[in-house]
Amino acid sequence: MSWYKPADVGFATRSKLADLGRGARLFIGLLATLGSSFKRFGLVRDQIHFLGNYSLAIIAISGLFVGFVFGLQGYYTLQRYGSSSALGLLVTLTLVRELGPVVTALLFAGRAGTSLTAEIGLMKAGEQISVMEMMAVDPVQRILAPRFWAGVITMPLLAAVFSAMGIIGGWVVGVLMIGVDAGSFWSQIQGGVDVWQDVGNGIVKSIVFGFTVTFIALLQGFEAQATPEGVASATTRTVVVASLAVLGLDFILTAMMFTK
Repeated sequence: MSWYKPADVGFATRSKLADLGRGARLFIGLLATLGSSFKRFGLVRDQIHFLGNYSLAIIAISGLFVGFVFGLQGYYTLQRYGSSSALGLLVTLTLVRELGPVVTALLFAGRAGTSLTAEIGLMKAGEQISVMEMMAVDPVQRILAPRFWAGVITMPLLAAVFSAMGIIGGWVVGVLMIGVDAGSFWSQIQGGVDVWQDVGNGIVKSIVFGFTVTFIALLQGFEAQATPEGVASATTRTVVVASLAVLGLDFILTAMMFTK
């Protein structure tokens, strides 16, 4: 006897396609709210404070310690080839090109993304979204859109903070602790980092990750079952799906930006 039925496969396939369709409709609907959301910028501003300010500490501290580690690892690697003066360039390029946007997005998904999912899921469980729909208030425009655009704006700012703190961490370890020449450390950064090719591509990555992580968090909360177990499951899915999406997009974007 077969362990599955064709009807079950068809039902599962149809359900997944329906989920993709609802997600695509929600994403298009959020993009369409760009003008109306910024007309009432106070709502977006409040969410920028909520998402950015409360994520700032973990982003800054994580960036500092990542800079410490790269300062140590980079120095002992470059010392083998007599290039320890290039430590600042190594740390900076690694952060602004790759680790800054990626690690920030992963931390953002774990801190702010789960908070967004839980908040929207609890609104749904408490029937607040249903009440808004009965009052002819669009929950996408009033609840989801300000949070979506706030996440898109916040992610590049947090990635910049992460990279800046990482460079400071590399400077503390390389210059103050190990004894790399400070002039060489900063001059290598000034001469080797291209604003458009390196910093600009890192900003593009962080914006894409902002779209991705924030949308996944809102979608999981909006589609969560209106039960405590459903909200908890949606919160878990947010971290898993957003993390995998960030890592996959990072490979695609890196291949497009730096492959010649």
